[in-house]
Amino acid sequence: MQCRECRTEYPPIQLAVCESCFGPLEVRYEIEAVRGAFHRGSLGGRPPTLWRYRELLPVFDDHAIVDLAAGYTPLRRARNLEDALGCREVWIKDDTVNPTYSFKDRPVAVAIAKAREWSLPAVGCASTGNLAAAVSAAAAKARIPCYLFVPASLEPAKLLLPQLYGGIVVPIDGTYDDANRVAFQVADQRGWGFVNLNLRPYYAEGSKTLLFETWEQLGFDLPDVIVSPLGSGLLLTSLKKGHRELSELGEAPEVPPRLVGSQPAGCAPIVRGFESADGRPKPVRKPDTIAESLAIGDPGSGFEAVQSIRETQGFADAPTDPEILEGVRLLAREEGVFSEPAGGTTVATLKRAREDGRIDRDERVVLLVTGNGLKTPAVWGNAFPPLAPILPTFAAVDAFLGGRARG
Repeated sequence: MQCRECRTEYPPIQLAVCESCFGPLEVRYEIEAVRGAFHRGSLGGRPPTLWRYRELLPVFDDHAIVDLAAGYTPLRRARNLEDALGCREVWIKDDTVNPTYSFKDRPVAVAIAKAREWSLPAVGCASTGNLAAAVSAAAAKARIPCYLFVPASLEPAKLLLPQLYGGIVVPIDGTYDDANRVAFQVADQRGWGFVNLNLRPYYAEGSKTLLFETWEQLGFDLPDVIVSPLGSGLLLTSLKKGHRELSELGEAPEVPPRLVGSQPAGCAPIVRGFESADGRPKPVRKPDTIAESLAIGDPGSGFEAVQSIRETQGFADAPTDPEILEGVRLLAREEGVFSEPAGGTTVATLKRAREDGRIDRDERVVLLVTGNGLKTPAVWGNAFPPLAPILPTFAAVDAFLGGRARG
């Protein structure tokens, strides 16, 4: 373990914050020891899950792994979207098909394995919905008690899955940041392993597998640009770390892809931090956006995300809610992929950035689509009026179709 700020090193113990400067800790590897086992020629025949990158995941005991087969999700060429947005090459990294339908299954897989290694009595998290589902599913498989601290205002669909998996949902009357604060106190007092709090450095390692998979699925190459949604900022930070490790192994160029972060305008503390001179996120007291999974007003890895964006010559962008919904529609109608609003942010940012030139037409772009749209039906409200039944006759159907028929 090493502090990102002062570089102080620690043994691989249950510690998330540097005891010297209070900076965030991250997992480091003995790259020379990894080099012989992990390379592009070694990956053939490995299981199609994130554990195919086993040498760069911080679990000592294979028996601690509870494998729900997260990861190795499709990387889809988006030719229709290319035409719609005026791009040469766009790919969709589709994490809507993970076990609980979001990318959160990746970091949770690693964090739950560490909790089992350390024989922790219970696990949990603070969540805006997707993480709660991922933790409760993995905990069910591992037979570990699970406690999930969420804003009580979350739409019911996002609270259903965690309860079905047997998790204890603790509905907090407040924002995600309120839930996060009380969850930290509970984890500390009870000695539980909360994946995005006291297990955070290990948890983060699962997210970087999105970068590894993109590299492998593009024929051991990387795109020019990766557009990622921004919530806590940890996903984007992990992408940068994944590139660094591939580069240290000699498997990727030293120059990383440009990392672009997309955050809804109604809760954009990281974007505002990127735009500021000091690079510090500007906390949002009351998030106001349909993109609930990104509604984190005081992001835990926001400063690191800004650093990663700047170091890769990327940028941060904040589309509005209407633009986000249009991004979801565009992705569904052009590519047949239904995303929650977080995915709509990345599409909206690509559209905005093509229009103003921040992303060039000839750049190869990968969009991270991190959660399934079936989790957030309420955001569509009355967008589609109820369908009135028609008589089961050809004449009635012909009249109904009218100008709708296209073939």
